[in-house]
Amino acid sequence: MATELLTLNRTVVFLSALVYWSGVLVQARRVRRRIGRSPNVRPQGLKEKLLWAGWSFVVLAWLALPFLIGGATRLRGVAIIPSLVHPLGSALGVIIMVLGYAGTLWCYIAMGSAWRMGVIRTEETHLVTRGPYRLVRHPIYLFQIVMVAAIAILLPSALSSMILVIHLLCVLTKAADEESHLRTLPGQSYEAYCANTGRWFPKLRRRKSPTASLSAADRDPLKSVEQPLE
Repeated sequence: MATELLTLNRTVVFLSALVYWSGVLVQARRVRRRIGRSPNVRPQGLKEKLLWAGWSFVVLAWLALPFLIGGATRLRGVAIIPSLVHPLGSALGVIIMVLGYAGTLWCYIAMGSAWRMGVIRTEETHLVTRGPYRLVRHPIYLFQIVMVAAIAILLPSALSSMILVIHLLCVLTKAADEESHLRTLPGQSYEAYCANTGRWFPKLRRRKSPTASLSAADRDPLKSVEQPLE
């Protein structure tokens, strides 16, 4: 295993974690200034608190993994699998990491001041269906998965696989919870939106534009305070 290649992979993973989660904090502050309150950062209820615990592990492990792998102490489950480290794998990991973050920024732009971290069931909620949300219902979670998968490609180990699995469980639970909430809201064409968009991947055949039966405020997240599907 080339030491230089592993050093590059460790650097990419650490910088991606730093950039991504710093970006989340910046986005939260930006939206807070726009709407005059917290964008639902504090978890509500036991389920969201458990999700936050899972995501806290993902964040800390993402930041720490490059140092644990490069440290003098060889922790069980942290050791790199040498046969899976290859220049082509490194190139693929870097490419999908960059694409994942670019997609995340696209989601931020599409959501505008509608961006939220948690669900407040008493808050007025409208669909956001522009940008990537025209194609899939949870694009920001999808791009997160892409970036976390890149960690396992760049630094293949038991711990990086565990990070990916825990993140997938959190994302699947959060997406299902958000959809359950949105299905209970009156006056929204959420079922029609679901019929024309995939949860994770675009549908090959769409019955009609998912925005066809939505109001102007629903189509443009800047026209009202909204909580989008992530």
